[in-house]
Amino acid sequence: MESGPAIFAGMVFALFGGALLVWTAVRVRHREPVVQGVRPVASATLATLAALVALAVGTWCFTRL
Repeated sequence: MESGPAIFAGMVFALFGGALLVWTAVRVRHREPVVQGVRPVASATLATLAALVALAVGTWCFTRL
């Protein structure tokens, strides 16, 4: 019964992290700003770190099954 919430949370974190990582990569590749008004390197780094943290949390949720 407890595996349902873990699967749901893991999927949410994994989808969010993957989507953020892909979106950041596309923005950087097209040399477009990731965040308006912030240095490009800093915003791309912060977005990438947030995506990796979300993917790590999603993986952690899946290991709790």
